[in-house]
Amino acid sequence: MVSARVIMSILAFATAPKLAAEELGAMWGTAEEEAKYYPIVSIPIPPGVPMHPGGFEILPDGRLAVGTRRGDIYLIKGAFDSPPAPEYQLFASGQDEIFSLSWRDGAMTATSFGETTRITDTDGDGAADNYDTLTNNWGYAEGHEFAFASKPDPEGGIWVALGLSGSYESHNLFRGWAVKVMPDGKMIPVCSGLRSPGGVGANAEGAMFVTESQGPWNGCCSLKHLKPGAFLGHPASYNWYPFAPDTRAPAVTPDSGSRMAVEKKRVKELVPPAVRFPYIKMGRSVSGFRLNRTGGKFGPFDNQLFLGDYTLSIIMRATTEQVNGVWQGACYPFREGLATGVMNVEFSPKGQLIAGGFTTNSQWPVRGTEPFAIQRLDWNGIVPFEIREISIRRNGFLITFTKPVDPRTAARTDTYNIITYTHIYHGAYGSPEVDQTVPKVMDAVPSADGRSVMIHLDKITEDHIHDFDLAGMTSLEGEPLVHKKAYYTVNEIPTGL
Repeated sequence: MVSARVIMSILAFATAPKLAAEELGAMWGTAEEEAKYYPIVSIPIPPGVPMHPGGFEILPDGRLAVGTRRGDIYLIKGAFDSPPAPEYQLFASGQDEIFSLSWRDGAMTATSFGETTRITDTDGDGAADNYDTLTNNWGYAEGHEFAFASKPDPEGGIWVALGLSGSYESHNLFRGWAVKVMPDGKMIPVCSGLRSPGGVGANAEGAMFVTESQGPWNGCCSLKHLKPGAFLGHPASYNWYPFAPDTRAPAVTPDSGSRMAVEKKRVKELVPPAVRFPYIKMGRSVSGFRLNRTGGKFGPFDNQLFLGDYTLSIIMRATTEQVNGVWQGACYPFREGLATGVMNVEFSPKGQLIAGGFTTNSQWPVRGTEPFAIQRLDWNGIVPFEIREISIRRNGFLITFTKPVDPRTAARTDTYNIITYTHIYHGAYGSPEVDQTVPKVMDAVPSADGRSVMIHLDKITEDHIHDFDLAGMTSLEGEPLVHKKAYYTVNEIPTGL
């Protein structure tokens, strides 16, 4: 075991191993190409340290803080060096499955199953000696009742998403809700309808979102907007509205076997997922995420969300936009080949993306084979040719790229292969892709600088994922796309230009 006052130095540098992954469905097959732009660097973990990373934070002095599944918090110096030469210090222990950390006003805040705790080192010896419960005003009784939290919002509030009891029902107070914990410990119920969340954070505009796993009332994994007063889809948590007097209970429950487009008109409080991740094509257990505010240090994807996936050991991107007052957007492949199940991510001051997690050796399969790991994605300065972003327009989509496209290829309508589908909105587990359509691309108009193309369709279908395959696209230099696929979730169709 490691003493709270002992610092262990690891000088050896280790790169990510080549792994023989468990078969969990066809993946992108792009790991070798991705490595040309974003190599994976493993941060060594000393023998005997039961790491199992769950939550990350960057301290003002540049150290990486790691909260673990067993309830410890380690501080790591040197994690961002090249090569990494990390020094580990045990800062705190005695919590319960820390999947979220934040630092504010000289104190660490950790959210675990049963509470949000402010942790401080009052005597300055590097080890925590004061633990103050900010709030434990929600129920907790069993191991599926996870809690995931955000970084502080502009008011200092931490948004906490509370998983259901056994992932299916809500037997304990506010299970299936998102709540907000203020700096003085006041807890504010925000919205109901969650099932099994995996991370909470803000987009570039400051709106708060949560990741959600596939399951009952969730046809696939998704990113959901935590709109105050909203109902987010799973009705098991209706029973706690009497304890949230500032919110209004929906007058009706959703009909099982319907479609989201139908039920959001019946259940006025229902807010559809902003981004849906087609099952296994993109995500199977979407986890923690973080907004890229690195100012170009991580390549051409500023102000986009980077998300982990626990089961598939991958990192994805997502973009969001508000249409008719409703959030929606797209998801994109980014990096596969991580060593273990990714629980969380964090950007370093140098613009590296930290990713870490573990395997449980239980009922949840994981593609990566390592029992636990902390890794970095370092951009090497070379810009990959990628779909940077897809945005909706009244009669089509604007597709932007990281490099200028070949104008002749971009102007051909057959370069863009698009299908659409949705999911059954029901109480059964998951959903097949249903109601498929094949929109016709009427024309494609590249911009003068070649960095975007406006495509016009004969029809955009509400409540459908629009599945883009741009395998035929090439850059001005003749490069193929690193990732040819992207998926846009249409909740609303713009009414203007």
